[in-house]
Amino acid sequence: MVPAGPTGMAAPAFSHAHYTVKRPFFSILGRRFHVYAPDGSLVAFVKHPLLKLRGEFTIFADESETRPLLVVRSRSIVALNMAHDVFDAATQFKLGSIRSRGLKSIVRDTWDLLDQGDQPVGLMQEDGAAWFRRFFPILPSHHHIELGGQPVAKIDQVFRFFTKEFTLDLSAGMGRIDPRFAIACTMLALMAETNREAQNA
Repeated sequence: MVPAGPTGMAAPAFSHAHYTVKRPFFSILGRRFHVYAPDGSLVAFVKHPLLKLRGEFTIFADESETRPLLVVRSRSIVALNMAHDVFDAATQFKLGSIRSRGLKSIVRDTWDLLDQGDQPVGLMQEDGAAWFRRFFPILPSHHHIELGGQPVAKIDQVFRFFTKEFTLDLSAGMGRIDPRFAIACTMLALMAETNREAQNA
C-alpha cells in the first residue's frame, strides 16, 4: 500500500495528485466507473455486474478491458466485516486490504485499511451528514482516507445533473499511499453508494 509494489507505480498515469471519477446515474448491464487524470485522459476503468454475488472486480487501464491494473477480491460472499484484498494484476503482489467495520457502517461507512500482513494501518470513512444521506441520497457524499492517523486522501462528490462525479484528492498523501490503492478504495466507497441507491429505488 505504501509505497507502491515491487513493480512500482505506472508513471505518469499514477503520478497525479488529483483524479476525477465518473459513472452514469443509471446502468442496465452494471456499474461503470471511469477514472480520469487532470488532463482528461482515462487512467482506469471498472465495470462491475450488478447481480454479481462475490465482491470481486478488476480495474483496467482501458475500456476494452485488455490491460488489467488491479484485482480487488473479497475473501467471502457474505460477511459482517467484509474484507477485500487488492492485488497488482501483473505480479499478484498484494498492495493491502480494505475491511468493512460491519455494523458501524450502517450509520457511517467505515473501512479499516490493512497492510500485507493484515495489520491495521489506516482507515477510510464517510464524512458529513452520513445518517441523513441514508434517507436523502441526493445529498453529496464525502469520504477521507488516513494512514497512521494522518489524512492522505479525500473523495468528494461534485453535483452533476446527468452523471455521478467524484474527485479524488491525493495532495495530502503524495508518496505515502499508492494512488492505485487509493483508487481501489474509491471504487469500494462508490459501490457502497450505488448499492444503497439500488435498495432505495
